[in-house]
Amino acid sequence: MLRIRALAAACALAAVALAAAPASGATTGTGADEPSIAAALAAPTRPVAASPALLHAMQRDLGLSPQAAIDRLAEEGRATAVQSALRQALGDRWAGAWVSGPDATLTVATTDASAAREITAHGGTATVVRHSLAALDGAKDVLDHAVAATTPEATPLWYVDVTGNTVVVQSTDTGRTEAFLRQAGVDRGLVRVERAAETPRPLADLHGGDAYYIDGAARCSIGFPVTSNGQPGFVSAGHCGQPGSNATASDGSSIGTFQGSTFPGNDYSWVQADSSWTAQPQVSDYAGGAVTVSGSTETPIGGSICRSGSTTGWHCGTVQEFNATVNYAEGTVYGLTRTDVCAEPGDSGGSFISGSQAQGVTSGGSGDCTSGGTTYFQPVNPILQSYGLTLATA
Repeated sequence: MLRIRALAAACALAAVALAAAPASGATTGTGADEPSIAAALAAPTRPVAASPALLHAMQRDLGLSPQAAIDRLAEEGRATAVQSALRQALGDRWAGAWVSGPDATLTVATTDASAAREITAHGGTATVVRHSLAALDGAKDVLDHAVAATTPEATPLWYVDVTGNTVVVQSTDTGRTEAFLRQAGVDRGLVRVERAAETPRPLADLHGGDAYYIDGAARCSIGFPVTSNGQPGFVSAGHCGQPGSNATASDGSSIGTFQGSTFPGNDYSWVQADSSWTAQPQVSDYAGGAVTVSGSTETPIGGSICRSGSTTGWHCGTVQEFNATVNYAEGTVYGLTRTDVCAEPGDSGGSFISGSQAQGVTSGGSGDCTSGGTTYFQPVNPILQSYGLTLATA
């Protein structure tokens, strides 16, 4: 619907350290940085809040009590601030940081023993390591660039292991992995090869009707997955976001960025997704299944039509009129299709489908799914034509 669903943030937490203090000084470990390190460890605080849903998920998945979840967020918030400030204070002596234990204790790694002593003296936890984070990141960059010349088939992944102060390269065939490392020209002293414990595969699928979030402040629904020159994405309502707005999934992972958006006048947009996502030719039926999309032939007036959206799920009705002009408070939108399908805020952008044929994306309307209502959708074919997109079909 036109009024997109705002994110709840109803559960206030205790004040935590989030604002990092400015840090400056030399980066040579001479002791000149000590005031900066002290300031970083005493970063100022400001209040933070978390949604009830986030707290519930932490309790469920991390085995925490309600108060423990609140306390952990507070400690992690302070750790984030301290980490950011110390990164600046330590400069090229910075080797990363991590939290551990039920109290989210922050450990800071540095290549400078004097800096470690200063951190410890001010109540922090520090460890002295051999390699800076910049050196480890540089080694990983070498491997990343090597992929352009050769495919490391026996090497499913690599990453910087801050706690181990090394770059971990997982391998299913040590000989082939070693050959890849030699060809890449990476400093072997920065790399540890391990037997592969996993074989990653893409898990991120785009489905019509699924929720997505805009700049962390509002929720809409995916219309239909599409591709643009092979790049995945999806179409949705124009009032959901502006070009440059960020779209994220329900778990907080990044989907991509709005590339185009028109509202009012029309009410459509499209988001180009990161390459890790797959544009599936499916619309969620919110009953554990999905409806396959095979085309976008327009259904006639009076034809049955169903809508999928992240607030109210799956609802059906009939097409009443084409080419309706709707005068929203925000402006006039032309060329909408009128239906007697219900919808509510947060369903905006979601899929309208007849049989296996994509019809359009939810724009706005009146009523709700308790008393019934009228909902308008922006036909999908003009969206595809406007942006040169290809509908994902099976």
